Amino acid sequence: MSSDIAVHADLADALQQQAIQAGATSPAVRGADWRLAIVTTVGTDGTVTTSDGVIARRMATYLTPAAGDTIVVSISSSGNWLAHGRTAAATTAGTWQPLTLSGGWTTYGTPYWAPSYRINGDGTVSMSGLAKAPASATQPQTLCTLPAAIVPASKSRFPTEVASGIHGVIDVNAVGTATLQIQDYSGSASWAALDVVRYRLT
Repeated sequence: MSSDIAVHADLADALQQQAIQAGATSPAVRGADWRLAIVTTVGTDGTVTTSDGVIARRMATYLTPAAGDTIVVSISSSGNWLAHGRTAAATTAGTWQPLTLSGGWTTYGTPYWAPSYRINGDGTVSMSGLAKAPASATQPQTLCTLPAAIVPASKSRFPTEVASGIHGVIDVNAVGTATLQIQDYSGSASWAALDVVRYRLT
């Protein structure tokens, strides 16, 4: 009798180990757990489909989903999948990165922030800092060429101060090289305040 019990116990242990090993590689049997996945399709019903066929409902914080996103998904004990949101890129998402200015524009310097940008968790891009205008330039003036990671799908415009009592417009363009321009002001520009800029990528 004791040998039969031992055999059954060994069999139960073996089956449990198989289930654990399968759970490490098979998302369908992982239970309440989380993992990374790649989005292949964005549904119109608030879901995304991943490269391994999982259909997950997006959390309210997962805005502007796109194919190719690396996201965190989890599954409940009842088998329902949730898409929590995209993971941060290694070097840009969530951290301020310097903008390389062009056309004679330079960093204004102390006490202002240097011109910079970051990709926010909701898929938008923010800019910060004060850029100093060149001694002379024609309109429109190209401040910088946008890094590929922050080139928007469509154009956005932002009013900003360019000198004491003088205002202009910063255009974030999706045409051609996707440059940041300042234009539409009367008089001479002394600087461009970038803190007004926040735009969506898609």
